[in-house]
Amino acid sequence: MTYEPTLEFARSLDAADPLRAFREQFALPRGARGEALVYLCGHSLGLMPLAARGLVMEELDDWAQLAVLGHEHGRRPWIPYHENLRDGLAALSGAHGAEVVAMSSLTVNLHLLLAAFYRPSGERRRILIEAGAFSSDRHAVASQIAWRGLDPEEALIELTPRAGRDTIPEESIEAHLAEHGAKVALVLWPGVQYRTGQAFDLGRIARAAHRSGCVAGFDLAHSIGNVPTALHDSDADFAVWCSYKYLNAGPGAIGGCFVHERHGLPHLAGWWGHEAATRFRMGPEFHAAPGAAGWQISNPPILSAAPLIASLALFEQAGMPKLRQKSVALTGYLEYLLDRLAPDVELITPRAVDSRGCQLSIRIAGPAGRGRRVFDALTAQGVIGDWREPDTIRLAPIPLYNTFADVFRGAEALAQALRHAP
Repeated sequence: MTYEPTLEFARSLDAADPLRAFREQFALPRGARGEALVYLCGHSLGLMPLAARGLVMEELDDWAQLAVLGHEHGRRPWIPYHENLRDGLAALSGAHGAEVVAMSSLTVNLHLLLAAFYRPSGERRRILIEAGAFSSDRHAVASQIAWRGLDPEEALIELTPRAGRDTIPEESIEAHLAEHGAKVALVLWPGVQYRTGQAFDLGRIARAAHRSGCVAGFDLAHSIGNVPTALHDSDADFAVWCSYKYLNAGPGAIGGCFVHERHGLPHLAGWWGHEAATRFRMGPEFHAAPGAAGWQISNPPILSAAPLIASLALFEQAGMPKLRQKSVALTGYLEYLLDRLAPDVELITPRAVDSRGCQLSIRIAGPAGRGRRVFDALTAQGVIGDWREPDTIRLAPIPLYNTFADVFRGAEALAQALRHAP
């Protein structure tokens, strides 16, 4: 696409946008004086679908009017509530319906799946992750290693970028596994790296892991709802995600997980993972529900899950191919404007479209503390992004609710903040 660095041009793109009506389906944040904010932070917390309020109120009304009977007689009965989310999550993750389930939260799900899939034996005891992984993932992996009586200093391998680079190409993962794969039990990799915004080829990583006899697991926190994903066809063994970023389900929303249909291995059990037909007989033996549903531990948090129904309906209406097309254009426009309005910043997110999603991570050069001053000045102008120490601002235009005008205003505000920050 050919861009122009003007607000008029941005508005012309918005006028021609076939997805523009979806913005009206979200609550758009405003400042203390009621002014509209430029929200470019959906990679951290997605905006609220307006329909979410009604769905939550319906559940509250059913609770008030039906009490315990809501489990079976609510508008959306609570016992099979997770089934309302299955098809939408399967579509966005590229999975078969039986391979996904909405449950718990991201790190809880990661612990549950690591407990089943990480099986160190002999020299094959290592877990491979990326250097600078999201801290919760690293904590989970290190504690799983220690829980088995092993030393994380020896068994936790953090693959670093090449000298002078911020990102890790897939060939570096392949090369490491080709040389050291016999000592690796499990590879845990992000779909999109949270700090750099780099998107990875999950199929390529899964194939490299499997060639070396390793399990391939993925954290999709920053990729589900952001980039097209095909977990089943990629032959991933498992994946986990949260729903409060690109899936717009609200703070602390219910998480989700994927388990490939070929796996029937033993796992930690709870009564909601018991087959539905005999669950309430309360027998002593566990009979797992088929597929990923059998990995559930407890009944779903209804008030947390309801907003996700609203969001998944919007994804279904828009269609991921069209959302991806608009995402590429929005992020491309942001990149174009930064190159012209803020040429002294460094993009650490790959410029190749296939290697990124919505997010651009921007490194601010200069003396210590300048980046934070730039970020604070940006926020003061009503542009909401987020800050990562020591020098990085992350901005993400989301195709469901952001506009090209948002992108223009965000880039213009950043340029101004850079001019005035010593």
